[in-house]
Amino acid sequence: MSNYITSYIFIMLMTPSLVIFDFDANSNLSNWNVVNDGVMGGISKAKLEINQDGNAIFKGTVSLENNGGFASLRYRFNTKEVGEYTKVIIRLKGDKTTYQFRTKTNAYDRHSYIALFETTGEWQTIEISLSEMYPAFRGRKLSIPNYPSEQMQEIAFLIGNKKAENFKLEIDKISLQ
Repeated sequence: MSNYITSYIFIMLMTPSLVIFDFDANSNLSNWNVVNDGVMGGISKAKLEINQDGNAIFKGTVSLENNGGFASLRYRFNTKEVGEYTKVIIRLKGDKTTYQFRTKTNAYDRHSYIALFETTGEWQTIEISLSEMYPAFRGRKLSIPNYPSEQMQEIAFLIGNKKAENFKLEIDKISLQ
């Protein structure tokens, strides 16, 4: 193996993970916000709570009425330098449906970087490559580069599968590696 490859592997093994949020019974949820399609006239409903196991529960009902169709959960935080990380690791339990994981380099950007993931109904660890997260605004993919992996100020979970449905997503921990 070349010295470059050996050095790269060593650095990747030695880079500690960066915890974005690790839920527990005493988690402060003040920087977590539920944003539903009501901002566009829809009537979807969602809420966030902590269960007896100390995990976050994001649950509700997505409605297509009044041009609705989504529910989201957003977490804003002080800028994190993320240049040395390549993937998001999320430990969660879903309800056998599709969700979006989103991030923003600046919380006030209009666009987000998005990755879809499927849930199995069991506890699972989702791994999302940061470099594969594509930019989008209001459901439309943008013609700009994928996530630049330099800094991060917001993450979000969104459900919007173009159908009316109940949902429940249990989240334990979100980190970068």
